[in-house]
Amino acid sequence: MIIGVPKEIKNNENRVGVTPAGVIELIRNGHTVYVQASAGEGSGFADGEYAKAGASVLPGIEDVYGIADMIIKVKEPIESEYNLIREGQLLFTYFHFASYEPLTRAMIERKATCLAYETVEKADRSLPLLVPMSEVAGRMAVQEGAKYLEKPLKGRGILLGGVPGVRPAKVLILGGGVVGSNAAKIASGMGADVTIMDNNLQRLRYLDDIMPANVNTFMSNEYNIRELLPTHDLIIGAVLIPGAKAPHLITRDMLKEMRPGTVLVDVAVDQGGCIETCKPTTHENPTYIIDDVVHYCVANMPGAVPYTSTLALTNATLPFALLLANKGWQQACSENQELRKGLNVVDGKVVYKGVAEAFNLDYTPVESIL
Repeated sequence: MIIGVPKEIKNNENRVGVTPAGVIELIRNGHTVYVQASAGEGSGFADGEYAKAGASVLPGIEDVYGIADMIIKVKEPIESEYNLIREGQLLFTYFHFASYEPLTRAMIERKATCLAYETVEKADRSLPLLVPMSEVAGRMAVQEGAKYLEKPLKGRGILLGGVPGVRPAKVLILGGGVVGSNAAKIASGMGADVTIMDNNLQRLRYLDDIMPANVNTFMSNEYNIRELLPTHDLIIGAVLIPGAKAPHLITRDMLKEMRPGTVLVDVAVDQGGCIETCKPTTHENPTYIIDDVVHYCVANMPGAVPYTSTLALTNATLPFALLLANKGWQQACSENQELRKGLNVVDGKVVYKGVAEAFNLDYTPVESIL
């Protein structure tokens, strides 16, 4: 199979779809790899490393899309890429369709085969291609939140871990999954007073067992959330419903219950966000303020630490990329239930129910196209 790795062109997105080590494995399996010039520079991988690994380096993004059977990316295509995508071309990347209708309709129109990292799902309902970036984003959420709590950045002016004789900041985490548990791990390690909320009692029992003493668990519901908002300094939204829009756990009216300088970090923003007033921002302009509350809603948080993120992502995606390349997407998805759940749009049809429901589109069961 001919595999193309284009340079990411989303704002401040420095990750790349495949590392040179990944290129070696793809070529060892008999495939041809084309990488766009400078695609890996932001992650610390020079063109020469890709060439040494056996890839051909092409000058432009049009060249890569024009020659490849399968495109391996990190982020969803943006508008300038739509017309480069060919009918039947396989795109293997993060899509987050349910949060952006124009992208969904564009991929339907292009009749591409769209296999989304974020909906590849194991039998235990874990999301193997979302986990590594969720781990990065969860840890980064605390790092960024701590920074924006500083007074020059319009925060409350509170040190996350406090100092002897002064109480630490209070951190509220909505969601006890991969993002939430990683955020709790970092926040507690920095000495903050942490509360993590989830509506799954079994998950709360597990977190209560493994987390340190400065992490408390609390059942998630509107009453409890409203009770905690006025006393917390950093609030992290970490709720995910695979392939569908996140629910709004914090609504517009709740901002008035928070103290001025409270910081909100919505990690779920690329899936619609679990905070009603959050809208996607960029690393260039990461925050805005509503009712004196700082909103940090960068949709590609791991893009700020691309070396770590690219290595972590390729570790997870490469085995699946090899399956797709070795067998073709139809056979691979027929034989592998995890990959099958990654299919979102195929030949102009929406084959993932959550995406169809998000925009009232016709839904075609994936089994009917395999």
